[in-house]
Amino acid sequence: MLPRTLTVLGSTGSIGANTLDVVRQHGGTFRVFALAAGRNITLLAQQIQEFNPTVVVLPDDAARNELLQLLPKTVAPEVLVGPEALVQISVANEPDTVMSSIVGVAGLEATHAAACHGKRIGLANKESLVSAGKLMMEAVARHKVELIPVDSEHNGAHQCLRAGLRGEARKLILTASGGPFRNTPAADLEFVSPAQALKHPTWKMGNRITIDSATLMNKGFEVIEAHWLFAFSADEIEVVVHPQSSVHAMVEYEDGSVIAQISATDMRMPIQYALTWPDRAAAPVPRIDWSQARAWDFHAPDFEKFPLLGLAYDSIRMGGDASCILNAADEIAVEAFLKGRIGFTGIARTVRATLEQMPHTEPRTIGEVLAVDVEARARAREIVEKSPVTVGAGR
Repeated sequence: MLPRTLTVLGSTGSIGANTLDVVRQHGGTFRVFALAAGRNITLLAQQIQEFNPTVVVLPDDAARNELLQLLPKTVAPEVLVGPEALVQISVANEPDTVMSSIVGVAGLEATHAAACHGKRIGLANKESLVSAGKLMMEAVARHKVELIPVDSEHNGAHQCLRAGLRGEARKLILTASGGPFRNTPAADLEFVSPAQALKHPTWKMGNRITIDSATLMNKGFEVIEAHWLFAFSADEIEVVVHPQSSVHAMVEYEDGSVIAQISATDMRMPIQYALTWPDRAAAPVPRIDWSQARAWDFHAPDFEKFPLLGLAYDSIRMGGDASCILNAADEIAVEAFLKGRIGFTGIARTVRATLEQMPHTEPRTIGEVLAVDVEARARAREIVEKSPVTVGAGR
């Protein structure tokens, strides 16, 4: 296992904190060059004192001043602020690996820049592929970048594809927990409250991704990501609902063999895989006890009940900026739902209307992608403002 020097974008989030735990478990194998974080300054200060990064990036001067007050005078990393600093620590000479785990389009520019500078990328930032998949993968190919997905499903697919040649793979199968409403009648979804939607049965995640899992939009985003990561068409990617969340992905080969990746639901495993690939090392994660009786269920998703999943497939077929619009509109719609401005089923209606009303283009630069993102958010907000307020309070 080669030693690596890391920049961690989003160090205080779930993926970032788990990345640093992997670093902690492997002693001197990994060195942290830079950390970038948001508003959890207390945790960041603890990370700085433990991992001694050379550079730290924060969103603004207020966060910087708060951090400097918490750090002892003997600990003095360079502290930078703003989006340009994110790019700076991603392309610096010192790190060979960038863990991209900032949530949202805030991580897009730095991740693309890292690819353009030939860094190995552990990818947990969905927007890099959902909003700018074509540009991102062109940079990966041009600069011969090792791009290893960290999401459990894509990481599982990456592992399954090691079993044969890419040309021998016929179908990629991604599993979904089904979220909290997989057994809820479709007619009742209009009355779902934010508190109900935030009760995910398997994973503990941030608010937006939890709501996206409840609508199956998150699985739709994963279909888009898989399309770009592994060059499968929309028709070659299948989603199956697997409530136990033990099988993360499967690949069906031409001869009918299906290879599955199975592991405990612990993000440190795919994170470590991304950092150590092509090697494997002992990981601090639970093992599956095969002596215990277990049953695994698989069934098809209901596209009528969860229309956002179908819209994700449609955006792949539409191409251009469609998936960027999809992502931007979804973020605004989820925010509106959580604030009680639209109902649960209003999320899908808002996203569909935004896709229908926005002009469609083929962005040629990251700047153009970001401009589409801004315009789509504005259009989605207009649609929300005109929507009838039918907020659920549960039943």
